[in-house]
Amino acid sequence: MNRIWLVGPCVLLLLAACAPPPSPAPTPAPTASPTFTPPQAEATTAADHAALPLPVEQRELFTTSGTCAACHTDMGDEAGNDVSTDAFWRASMMANAARDPYWQASVRGEVISTPDYQAVIEDKCATCHMPMARFTATTTGQEGKVFGDGFLHPESELHTLALDGVSCNLCHQIRAIGFGEFASFSGGYVIDTELPAGRRLAYGPYPVGKNPARIMQSASGFIPIQSLHVERSELCATCHTLYTPYVDATGRIAGNFPEQTPYLEWIQSDYLDSRSCQDCHMPPAEGGVRLSTTGGPLRSPFYQHVFVGGNAYMLEVLSTFGEDLAVTASQEQFADKAARVADQLQNRTATVALAQANLSEADLKASVVVKSQVGHKFPSGFPARRVWLHFTVRDAEGRVIFESGSVNSDGAIAGNDNDADPTAYEPHYLTIHRPDEVQIYEAIMHDPEGDVTTILLRSAGYIKDNRLLPSGFDKRRAHDDIAVRGLALADEDFLGGGDKIEYAVHVGDAQGPFTVTVELLYQSIAYRWADNLRRYDSAESARFVSYYETLPNRPVVVASETIEVEK
Repeated sequence: MNRIWLVGPCVLLLLAACAPPPSPAPTPAPTASPTFTPPQAEATTAADHAALPLPVEQRELFTTSGTCAACHTDMGDEAGNDVSTDAFWRASMMANAARDPYWQASVRGEVISTPDYQAVIEDKCATCHMPMARFTATTTGQEGKVFGDGFLHPESELHTLALDGVSCNLCHQIRAIGFGEFASFSGGYVIDTELPAGRRLAYGPYPVGKNPARIMQSASGFIPIQSLHVERSELCATCHTLYTPYVDATGRIAGNFPEQTPYLEWIQSDYLDSRSCQDCHMPPAEGGVRLSTTGGPLRSPFYQHVFVGGNAYMLEVLSTFGEDLAVTASQEQFADKAARVADQLQNRTATVALAQANLSEADLKASVVVKSQVGHKFPSGFPARRVWLHFTVRDAEGRVIFESGSVNSDGAIAGNDNDADPTAYEPHYLTIHRPDEVQIYEAIMHDPEGDVTTILLRSAGYIKDNRLLPSGFDKRRAHDDIAVRGLALADEDFLGGGDKIEYAVHVGDAQGPFTVTVELLYQSIAYRWADNLRRYDSAESARFVSYYETLPNRPVVVASETIEVEK
């Protein structure tokens, strides 16, 4: 375990190797983006688009998802459930990593904010969002280019590879080299470039006989081979542990920022020896599964390629504006994915309880206990995500006499300092007394000058990080890259596994019995992160903001409890 932290000094070595010269020559300003026409009231809706064919393109290093889907489809488990790899994957965020309009708008925003580093930004972001295209480009000495005549341009020779996102042939070619070491993070996956087309290997968890191997090689050009490293969390960590460079006020790269670190959080949890990333995000099917339409034995356990996570809002965007975004998944497939995400969030993520509540004279006091059920921080991943407590007290007539954490129609949290002012943020609380105090579990970034920011290239660290900790996480011994930041560090009730917070409400002359409700709410894109994109004059920003204004950013209710309190 210590080897993870011993590589910390390698950050500077990696920076020196990957960063441009200290005083880079300014690059030309990005060319003007094409104009974007916001969707009208009658715009494409989820019901208007069906599944599109997956692309079939075979190149020297990679083949696209359509090649794999030709055989790995119409799959059922022994309980009769459809577990088809192609059907599940195509509605995932991995399949849509390059099409994701929020990602495109965010990358454009970073480029506009720090134009001298456009090439660095686009290459970094393409590494894991357009991995097959970017990796192919690097073999000829090029970098990943997203905009202009880059991968998003329809005439780019790597356009099809790029839009196939994080596809089958990317993950199943990654080799178990340097797993868990710093060099493997931030898209440092290793793929063999020496094997010729037609003889390249595709790793999987099962032994493969000669005849099935010949069939797959003939159909796809890839030879299946057993290697259990595809079941290890370290495979996922190659992209889901991400460090990004940041620049200081002079425009020079000053260090690296731990943008997302769920793997490192998992290592510090009780889940390290019991559950992997795949166990939760690729849940096993019920019984054996025949993997191919060409036949073969039942395989078990079979990890379903649902890649269920927490990006609920973006799935709704992709479904609603599917035709506009040229997604390959149908409305039905997105609906299935949304249901699985809701089930994951509401049944296997966190619980909330009113541990005790009592009324003394005109003062109501309640203790709220939040418990995490996941093996990393919640929320984790990209720092735009947040979780908060919505606490209400109603009198005998049902009137609200106290409310903290309500959400507005635009997705902003009432009383949240950060939603009202981009330079401020809501602190971590021990006790909440007023409606404008809200307990929000989130990561707030700061720039090298200490100011709040949502620009990754200006993010030097977290000024607040009170995201719920996994069971077993020791906040006092955690490495700096995954440390608790802000007032939660001194909160004796904020520990590995959850948090406890008090509410003190003066009910005045209101009549009871009082109904007390607490909800744990979650957003995959916080209001401030979406609203800050308005500042950028680009087609990508305009498109996403238009989607955001059209489609309400409703939070997911992760858990809730209601009790009645009498005098």
